[in-house]
Amino acid sequence: MDLPTLLLVGFATLVMIILLAVVAQRLLDVRFGPLRTFVAVVLAWGMAQPVLGPVLSSLGVLNGAEPPPAAALGVLLLVVMCMVLIPMVLLVLAEALVPPGSVPGPLELLRSVRGRLSRARRYSQITRIAIKHGLGPYLRGRGERVEDRSGQARLARSLRAALDDGGVTFVKLGQVLSTRRDLLPAEFVEELGRLQDQVAPAPWEQIEPVLTRELGGPVDDVFAEFGRTPLAAASIGQVHLARLHTGESVVVKVQRPGIAAVVAKDLDIVRRLAATLESRTRWGRSLGLRDLAEGFAAAIREELDFRVEAANMAAVAAFDGASVTYPVPFGALCTERVLVMQRLRGRPVTAATREQGPQLARDLLDCLLRQILVEGVFHADPHPGNLMLLDDGTLGLLDFGSVGRLDASIRSALQRFLLAMNRQDPLGVTDALLEVVPRPEDIDEAALERALGQFMAKHLAPGMDSVRLFTDLFKIVSVYGLSIPPEVAAVFRALATLEGTLVRLSPGFNLIGEARAFAGRYLAEQVGPATVKESVTHELAALLPMLRRLPRRVERIASAAEHGRFAMNVRLLADDRDRRFVTGLLHQVLLTVLGATAGVMAVMLLGTEGGPLVLGSTSLFQLIGYNLLVIASILVLRVLALIFRRTRE
Repeated sequence: MDLPTLLLVGFATLVMIILLAVVAQRLLDVRFGPLRTFVAVVLAWGMAQPVLGPVLSSLGVLNGAEPPPAAALGVLLLVVMCMVLIPMVLLVLAEALVPPGSVPGPLELLRSVRGRLSRARRYSQITRIAIKHGLGPYLRGRGERVEDRSGQARLARSLRAALDDGGVTFVKLGQVLSTRRDLLPAEFVEELGRLQDQVAPAPWEQIEPVLTRELGGPVDDVFAEFGRTPLAAASIGQVHLARLHTGESVVVKVQRPGIAAVVAKDLDIVRRLAATLESRTRWGRSLGLRDLAEGFAAAIREELDFRVEAANMAAVAAFDGASVTYPVPFGALCTERVLVMQRLRGRPVTAATREQGPQLARDLLDCLLRQILVEGVFHADPHPGNLMLLDDGTLGLLDFGSVGRLDASIRSALQRFLLAMNRQDPLGVTDALLEVVPRPEDIDEAALERALGQFMAKHLAPGMDSVRLFTDLFKIVSVYGLSIPPEVAAVFRALATLEGTLVRLSPGFNLIGEARAFAGRYLAEQVGPATVKESVTHELAALLPMLRRLPRRVERIASAAEHGRFAMNVRLLADDRDRRFVTGLLHQVLLTVLGATAGVMAVMLLGTEGGPLVLGSTSLFQLIGYNLLVIASILVLRVLALIFRRTRE
């Protein structure tokens, strides 16, 4: 065969394969991937001769005899339908055995291999860090159980050093753990607390190129003075003192070089671990670990963009800070990796005296509760490293990379939750909680109400310790399968962090009493004459248009009832989604009935004796039966393909 003929045959084969793929997909009415469809059609093309050869031989087509025109048309139709049936069978089998997405495509497979290699390197690096600091046996579950205080302190130092070397994500983890005195011994809490203000700084040789690139020029041209030695170092950035050409003292926060790629790998690991736990454990599903991990990842990504932090700082500072001061950003000098803000003069909040502690704790609690319940914009990470004791004795709040936002409806539900807690009203607490979180369909509200009543009896009684307050509340949420939205989870995380910070500021601080006092003050503000008058005015303004139309509508209804013309018009299946569902269901039922009918007719015709012979010993009845049998198979495959696809959706 010469080259032109070979090319012509190849082109014709390709056209037939494409046409066969289009027809198979149209008959199944399900969209498959191009690679999956192409492979199925190519396999069908290769299987056509072995499958159709015995069938045609049994019909007497391949014995050299010339069939009548009518029989030739029936055989041609049978061959065409069989050619379409073979790829349909392969596609339906693939849909049932290898669903779409279970096997990655070539590009996804390549990216997956690269991602696995990258994660493997990161896993190896984390393992080396753990072994370096003596934590290797604990990774294998064979570490010694340390009971004495000195051994716990030594293990805590090793854990802190390993987390510090692990990078931003693990430092953040250590910071969160350092506020959970209910989960960790005091030695671990104290040691991990150093991650908040004792992170090793990056050398100036690495920081200067970042500043030059972000500010668009040399550091000495932008600032009148710039301190090369960092004032403090955190997990994401470090701060330097500087002075502008206008004479203002500022603090310059610079992102650590090269952390974005490491954070991306760590967040990918966190998301995969959360997805695995949510799919394999009941508690993971009840807590919604996948959503929590996504929320944590989004918060970390926001912290990596200092422009977001500058906007957050301005949003929080727009409200009255009362006894807490916020630094003011210089927007013209703020970039993705550099943040320039007002300098607050003071010292770490941990240097506060015992006499200052209770008032500082009270001011901080009042500030955060007002941000959450009244303003709707709140600092989501109030650990001690983000607080300063200013020279005038008040608090300064720093690091606005993690800020939560609540809409009016959630704020209102949280207000009712706190006020019901203040009244120790289990029914009100239950109703408010179910407004904050999505309400499950099968929740036992009576049991939840009893559990919350026991929770309040345990923690709200005078003299009770509030250390396990949020831990027990989280347990109730988990037991009853309540999924917490990310914005509400940020509130609980901020309050849990605040709880540890308050205890560190003022040991024995009465968190419950102060929160109830805040609720009482807020309630007094809500029921004041001016507030009530304003609320009534707004409600009446909203109801006035409806009230104006109400008499005319009542008169029309009464007149229609008086004259016997009163009727109600109820439209069935008014929603387009309901109509599509019923139409699809009827479609499947109709196809099933048609397929079953064609199959029964095919069996009856194949079993019928006699009839005119058209191909050797094959009668016309049998030829029609074979065609009907193939048609029945096509219809059944169409129904099965739709069932398999919708079952996974």
